Amino acid sequence: MKNGRFPYARILPVLPSVLVFTAFFAVPLAYFFIISFWRVRAFQLRPDATLAQYEAVFLDYSGPLIFTLGMALAIGLTTTLIAFAFAFFCRFRAYRFGTALIFVTLLALFGGYLTKIYMWKTILGSAGILNSALLAIGLIDNPITALLYNPVAVVITLVHYTLPLAVLPIYGSLKGIDDIPLEAARDLGASRMRIFADIIVPQCRVGILSAFSLSFIFAAGDYVTPLMVGGPSSSMIGLFIQNQFGTRLNSPLGSAMSFVVIGCCVVIILTVAAALFAVTRRRD
Repeated sequence: MKNGRFPYARILPVLPSVLVFTAFFAVPLAYFFIISFWRVRAFQLRPDATLAQYEAVFLDYSGPLIFTLGMALAIGLTTTLIAFAFAFFCRFRAYRFGTALIFVTLLALFGGYLTKIYMWKTILGSAGILNSALLAIGLIDNPITALLYNPVAVVITLVHYTLPLAVLPIYGSLKGIDDIPLEAARDLGASRMRIFADIIVPQCRVGILSAFSLSFIFAAGDYVTPLMVGGPSSSMIGLFIQNQFGTRLNSPLGSAMSFVVIGCCVVIILTVAAALFAVTRRRD
């Protein structure tokens, strides 16, 4: 602000984004946060200002909540490790084919969410490709039914879907690493492992954290994949939230469950970020 004048020229370009963010994110989030303290009586919302909904979440849904966070953590870590390996290969080993591989990764984003779920149902099902191949080569006499409708199938499906989302931020971070420090370290006799741990990882930790956060948050909030390939033993908290809003018409409890999940996700992501930056800071 100069001479008492408000800098309208700087505010106007971002004003549409602020309005969209406020209208479609901040306001709905604030509304559901408020009604998470209300009650439903005779199918009507009652502004009672109570913590009963949050108490019900921890008392009645602690099992699905813990299971969901554990599944999301496993999916986030697995996706991040695979994405880092692939992005590292594209950046330092694929040479001129690296860009083409990243382009193929981008194309995978257009495959469709439900398409990938049905694809894995086709692969892992009793009459699927995997069982058919095992039967054809004589390794099994009957189809293996345990391949589908279990937590492993959920992990495989969600890792496959979130992998392209995780590859892009990691590859962007790796692409920003200058080759000169790497060559200087090699000339000074540093081993590949030392270069990897002391130069590469510290410079792409933001990309690693972004990849983990994207895959972790998506897995924690998903309910379609557990419903279609997980079965009864893989019911995640998202399915219970959907039931509260859809069939039970209990939006206060559904809102409370949603905000508990959001809070737990924030805590876990901050913990992972602190651990990642603490480990890499020792090597800076």
